[in-house]
Amino acid sequence: MFKNFYSIFIALLLGLSNVYAQQPTLVSVDTVVVQHFTQTVPILGRLIAKRSGTVATRISGAIAEVLVDIGDQVIQGQFLARIDSDTLELRKQHAESQLGESQTRLKTTKAQLALASQEVKRLEALKDSAAVSQALYDDARQQRKIAFARVSEAQAGITSSKASFDIAQLELSYADITAPFDGTITRKLTEVGNYLQQGQSVFKIISDQQLELEADVPAALLNGLSADSELDVELENGSRHRARVRAIIPEENPRTRTRRVRFNTVLGADAGFLASEQSATVHVPASAARNILTVHKDGVIRRGQDNIVYVVNDNVAQIRTIQTGPAAGERIEVLGGLEAGDIVVVRGNERLAPGQPVNITENL
Repeated sequence: MFKNFYSIFIALLLGLSNVYAQQPTLVSVDTVVVQHFTQTVPILGRLIAKRSGTVATRISGAIAEVLVDIGDQVIQGQFLARIDSDTLELRKQHAESQLGESQTRLKTTKAQLALASQEVKRLEALKDSAAVSQALYDDARQQRKIAFARVSEAQAGITSSKASFDIAQLELSYADITAPFDGTITRKLTEVGNYLQQGQSVFKIISDQQLELEADVPAALLNGLSADSELDVELENGSRHRARVRAIIPEENPRTRTRRVRFNTVLGADAGFLASEQSATVHVPASAARNILTVHKDGVIRRGQDNIVYVVNDNVAQIRTIQTGPAAGERIEVLGGLEAGDIVVVRGNERLAPGQPVNITENL
């Protein structure tokens, strides 16, 4: 009796395992497709600030105030520092006073010219009479010429005084050192109380919001580049972006046989914190573009020397050996064993057996 009970128990277990063996496995699949592909070579490049430079003083003087520090972000026209302007203010007031004197002098000489002109007209009306001699008339005309010359001299004085005033006003405006463009202060080269000569450096600034990519590309790969060519760029944090060729510099490094190429970058929000001279990898085309058959990399399983995939037909997974080529992003080139339109398991394939039924939950 016990033997019969044991036989029945074994039969039930075998039956249950057959039932479970035939239960569909949940999988995700992807379709084998033909896509445009270009073989690329990774070239290490660097991000370069489009605008960077040194902010220098335009006048000599003692630093009265420093308004920013290293790391501060500034906008164009923002005050960075101020030079003591007391002497400049006095110089402007002096020039303004001289301009006022010149303007008064011009009014006086114009009045003198008007009187001299009236006298000439009066004598012209009387020169035929015995009361006006030729000498008196000639003297009046000479006085008019002198008055006219004085007016011209006064007008020249106004021009000179106005230039002196404009220069004094301009120099006074130079006492305020401002940011030439939007950027970040990278170096502070002075402190309050330092006396600076004209042209001496005060700050170094980098426009870190306007970055482009520079890479030294081997001359042999330049045939694959042209103006406005778009390439993939990978930053240090792993994020991928696009770059467009802006210029190929016509100067070759004789030691490395490379040329500098500048790229305009389109960096997404996932680029992270960026800096000038930061490394970036640009993927330069190594061959002409072609159409290839590809499968998602997660669908390929390495077993010994073979690459296999599970192809789904009528909700049943069948094993298939394939030949693969180079990677194409998230996909792999298929050289043999698959056709366009084949459905390949990419999730759940690690627990499949040939001929096992599957239930597709997701199509990538």
